[in-house]
Amino acid sequence: MTEPRKRHPLGRMIVQRLAIGVFTLFIISVLVFLAVSLLPGDIAQQILGQSATPETVAAMRRDLGLDQPLITRYFHWIGGVLQGDFGKSLANGRPVADLLATRLPNTLFLAAYAAVIAVPLSVLLGLLSAMWRGSWFDRGVNTLSLTAISFPEFFIAYILMYWLSVQWGWFPSMADPGSNPSLMDLVQKAFLPAMTLVLVVSAHMLRMTRAAVVNVLGAPYIAMARLKGVSKWRIITRHALPNALAPIINVIALNVAWLITGVVIVEVVFVYPGLGQLMVDSVTNRDMPVVQACALIFAAVYICINILADVLAIATNPRLLHPR
Repeated sequence: MTEPRKRHPLGRMIVQRLAIGVFTLFIISVLVFLAVSLLPGDIAQQILGQSATPETVAAMRRDLGLDQPLITRYFHWIGGVLQGDFGKSLANGRPVADLLATRLPNTLFLAAYAAVIAVPLSVLLGLLSAMWRGSWFDRGVNTLSLTAISFPEFFIAYILMYWLSVQWGWFPSMADPGSNPSLMDLVQKAFLPAMTLVLVVSAHMLRMTRAAVVNVLGAPYIAMARLKGVSKWRIITRHALPNALAPIINVIALNVAWLITGVVIVEVVFVYPGLGQLMVDSVTNRDMPVVQACALIFAAVYICINILADVLAIATNPRLLHPR
């Protein structure tokens, strides 16, 4: 009899990560629903105003399903989400899915805009710092990265807005691209929020790239490459970087995930019409279906990017893929 074929370790790991991701997203959906449902105040009363009669408020609660038990409301909501129905906005009556469809592409564009600049810049500066560690260049880059980490994103946003918009007038301070903008309009109007995100996330990726490469440079095969006369840049890119990819991929994925889920403050500062701005406006208006949908979308994106990071980190590291 032939032995049963063993599943590939990478495939088994992907299945395990997906299962953990689905379970984590389920727990998050429960926490989000409970947090929104337990907020003080009556949504029906707020919608109708203080002059509404108790009978009118009770009728509104029935229309919104607020008179049903909490667990019934949760399964009704999550059942609709699984079918692509996030409910209707309490502020304007529009389907929440339509609001997400108009705002989510803007957030994804802003995150991609920042990532295209931040990822290669951070990796390049990290490699150069590792190659010239201890030099004035290394010290300067480390000082700038520590400075960027120390400042919150709203402070960086206001500094960029003051100099690049108010003082020099190079870019608009309001990042609203309007309806049907061209690609160049999007690039210009989203430049300030994108650069804010770049300055925030680049420091983390740069420092991790430098630390991972410097750690590998102490290996015996690197010393052998030096004795053979291999150039510094070739040692860094051909020998050190491939063996330092796992932690670099992880930190890049975490920061790219933050670019999508952590844009709320930046979008509010620049009045950028993304998912973060929609979430803040919905919290102000007590539009709970929209708040729940935005929180769930952010959580799903963060979990998916982390799963992808785990898979890539293991796929690029044979020691993790084939443990003894």
